[in-house]
Amino acid sequence: TASYTYFRKMVNSKYSFDYIKQYGGKSLRTEEMINYFSYDTVEPVEGDMFGVKAVISDCMWNVENKMLMLTLKAKEVEIPPAGNNLVFLIDVSGSMDAPDKLDLLKKAFSYLVARLTEKDKVSIVTYSGREKVVLENCPGNQTERIMDAINSLVASGSTNGEAGLKEAYKIAESCFIQNGNNRIILASDGDLNVGMTSVEEIKEFVAEKRESGIYISVLGFGTGNYRDAKMETIADNGNGVYYYVDSESEAEKIFGSELVSTLYTVAKDVKFQITFNPAIVKSYRLIGYENRMLNTEDFQDDKKDAGEVGSGHALTVCYELVLEES
Repeated sequence: TASYTYFRKMVNSKYSFDYIKQYGGKSLRTEEMINYFSYDTVEPVEGDMFGVKAVISDCMWNVENKMLMLTLKAKEVEIPPAGNNLVFLIDVSGSMDAPDKLDLLKKAFSYLVARLTEKDKVSIVTYSGREKVVLENCPGNQTERIMDAINSLVASGSTNGEAGLKEAYKIAESCFIQNGNNRIILASDGDLNVGMTSVEEIKEFVAEKRESGIYISVLGFGTGNYRDAKMETIADNGNGVYYYVDSESEAEKIFGSELVSTLYTVAKDVKFQITFNPAIVKSYRLIGYENRMLNTEDFQDDKKDAGEVGSGHALTVCYELVLEES
């Protein structure tokens, strides 16, 4: 849902639409805006992974066509009794020195930390010019200790994201909980300018690491030098979710009402394919998902990476339809 909150942040910051189109256009993905909102859903029936609800109406921008909206609701699972192994990977480089970056980041993590238990383990890795392990394998119910470590962070220096990522995975592997939820949560403005800096380098690294059973999710902060492409790449290829945090209320939403779907994956490498009856549908157009499209042959290739869906998570897909004349 990062695109919607990033757009909201720019609008509230009084950026012009010309500026948003020129500098933020590639960061505004239609499907992420659609999926920010909640819709009526159908719960999965016994034995099914998803419940599916279909709604058809006139297309709002072309009433001669129809709009099909499909909403899939994933089943909810019990939280793994083994607990969470969480590594907070926090960017403390100089570019994070702003109220809507490091200060907001600290508040965001407070909502998550408040909900952890003694079964959970928390580690904190920071990176700027160099990486640093601030906290390692701390019981989740030691709230004050964890928040003291987070609140003590100060921003300065360059952004060696490579060193931070490698150290975070190293810590996550050493604290691995068998049959538990092992996840890195990266919080940054995405401005990795030392070490791995290209999208392709980052993609290759996190794609390899996800095979260990450690997933990485992303929280984005700030504007100006924000690097959306890098943040989306990390989450998409690290089997995680990607949020952009523009306010305290958004942070509370992510780690409050959406906490379970944020942390717990129930379906891995999900591929969605639909076939229309050519006697009724003359042509169709998928709305959004341009950089998530798969070739037809990839649907049968289990080695092809696809999307992950969290516990109880809802996913909405829209198609514009041109119908055959009756």
